[in-house]
Amino acid sequence: MAIAEEAGAIAGGAAAGETAGGLRPPASVKFFYSVGQTVESGYIAVNGFIFFYYTAVLGLSGSMVGLAVAISMCVDAALDPIIGSWSDGVRSKYGRRLPLMLIGAPMTMITMGLLLAPPAALSPFLLFVWLTVMKGAFRAFASVYNIPYFALGGEMSDDYNERSKIVAWRLLGGIVATVAITWIAFTYFFPGKGGLQKPEPYPQFGWSIGALVFVCAMIATVGVWRYAKALPQPQAKAAPMTHRLLPEMIEVFRNPSFRILFLSMLVFASAAGAHNALNFHNYVFVWKLQPEMIQFMTYSALAGLTVGVPVAAALLRAFEKKTVVAMGFSLLVLGWVALPVIRAAGLYAPAGLDALPALIATQLVVGLGLGLAYIAYPSMMADAAEEHELMFGARREGLYFSGLGFAGKAAAGVGTMVGGFAIDLLRFPKSAGRSPDAVVDESVLQGLVIAWGPFSAALVVLGALIFAPYAISRARHGEIITELRRRRLREAAAAT
Repeated sequence: MAIAEEAGAIAGGAAAGETAGGLRPPASVKFFYSVGQTVESGYIAVNGFIFFYYTAVLGLSGSMVGLAVAISMCVDAALDPIIGSWSDGVRSKYGRRLPLMLIGAPMTMITMGLLLAPPAALSPFLLFVWLTVMKGAFRAFASVYNIPYFALGGEMSDDYNERSKIVAWRLLGGIVATVAITWIAFTYFFPGKGGLQKPEPYPQFGWSIGALVFVCAMIATVGVWRYAKALPQPQAKAAPMTHRLLPEMIEVFRNPSFRILFLSMLVFASAAGAHNALNFHNYVFVWKLQPEMIQFMTYSALAGLTVGVPVAAALLRAFEKKTVVAMGFSLLVLGWVALPVIRAAGLYAPAGLDALPALIATQLVVGLGLGLAYIAYPSMMADAAEEHELMFGARREGLYFSGLGFAGKAAAGVGTMVGGFAIDLLRFPKSAGRSPDAVVDESVLQGLVIAWGPFSAALVVLGALIFAPYAISRARHGEIITELRRRRLREAAAAT
């Protein structure tokens, strides 16, 4: 069946030759779609360096860096519903969602480069302002690409299992991109003893990764263009944003499934934000890893993610998505609690190469847990968006995925701020950041590892409790799709 015919079948009901699962993009489209994940993966990879760069290398206080990141991400998160609603209402001959992606890609590259290249000799306050503005702009333009990109993934198919496969392709694309960026970082920009503590490589790193992100974003956009162009678009011109945004947001929050996914992601992302903000401080000062060793932490987590993709696919065939997410949360808590607690208690305190086996094993467990959650969560949000259409008669994928992004980014900003305050409360010595041979007091190291692990894990548990009432099962989703197809057939018949 041609792409246009499949898109027409989704808009008007089941057509001859349509499978029970509905529209299914070919492997080539899913491949090109997965390349677009480089934008988000590039942001996450670069973001991992920002907290360490501005605190340990540039000397800005942890509280100021945390506050700057929190402000910028909360402002960006507030823009997400606007971007989502804008994306939902765009009608274009160039394809569903694609015009916004073409705007976001080049601006992401520019702001990524500027973020890691602040002007020299700025005062602490001006450096704080630069970080706040550039971090907000960087994330906002990445969202202009990512929100329609994620929503497009939800629209590519209405099949319960096919959606998880699309997310799996996207996740695998992200794994490849993250491995490449990590290898580039530690091979060409931060090699050797004290490589992360030198200020000179950071600007070149930012501009190089920005260029890579832009190229991959354009490859993805061009690759999915024909398929996206054939997907259903809004039939009527959207009302002005000022008139429709607030009612649409109120409507979205009336769906209990959305509220559960939104709030649980809010808490889960706070945990991840606090943990990730303290990654490099723990690797460099607690575990005393050299830069070439740190990259294996990323590779180990990605190996766990890679294993998690087929494992998640198998589990999703046997269990509900909700159950698979619960499994992922459990593995994440285990990974964030076991080793840090032993280290904080002084029972096991290896350093350098001796610490690698335990850290690699921990990251494998964490990566596997994240893989299970990351496969199921976006797929559940797409299911909830279809439930919304059944409840209210309108498609709101853009707002739904912007809500997921809003929760993730706002909470990650809060988590980073918590990490910054932790650095200051523990009285982490600023002088340690620029000295490869610095010695940090053991009490500070114990506090760092507790904030990094058990504190973050406690937030994951809270997020899991919020997530527990989620109720869209496989059977319920089938009922939703069946009723939506009947409704579309009736509408099509009434229009003829």
